[in-house]
Amino acid sequence: MISFSGVAKRYPGGQEALQAVSFQIEPGEFVFVAGHSGAGKSTLLKLIPAIERPSAGAVLVNGQNVGALKRAALPYLRRNLGLVFQDQKLLYDRSVYDNVMLPLAFGELGGREAARRARAALEKVGLSARDKANPIQLSGGEQQRLAIARAVANRPAILIADEPTANLDADSASAILGIFADFNRVGVTVLVATHDEALIGRFARRVLRLAAGRLAQ
Repeated sequence: MISFSGVAKRYPGGQEALQAVSFQIEPGEFVFVAGHSGAGKSTLLKLIPAIERPSAGAVLVNGQNVGALKRAALPYLRRNLGLVFQDQKLLYDRSVYDNVMLPLAFGELGGREAARRARAALEKVGLSARDKANPIQLSGGEQQRLAIARAVANRPAILIADEPTANLDADSASAILGIFADFNRVGVTVLVATHDEALIGRFARRVLRLAAGRLAQ
């Protein structure tokens, strides 16, 4: 499903975010990306949807070299990916429901099917009763669940989350990871970057551990 082969990422000024990283992830796996702040977790995740491009090596998703894709091809790649990053980019001038509907509006679904998927995604994360609320009215955990609903409404094959529990209490963090586990149980490949060792110990089946940009374990 995902393959990194000798991947490096260098930023202007010579900063080496990743160095010679190689691994493979099979369909249906639930993988944690662990490491201290600055270890390269976020950079690694951003290479998969080609938000960042590798400086060396190859990143393959479903056999496709995403680092070599032209800009016009990126929307087609990302339709199969659900992305939940630390900056949730929720729209505070729209309702919870409209936030989930927005990415579906750019796809090929009809209006009725898009609405059905948006409702189903909100129900899955427990926000059906808050569909008319403004995101600013939600708690931190509810805002994160809204970001997840938006990410999964298009039924992606791969779900990627960067520190999705960073600002949540222990109970809310556990609930969020439970949602990811539910999606994994129905076949979604899940990658979660976190530094929370308690969550890793509770939920992890496989861990990629980074240290100073290298795959340490």
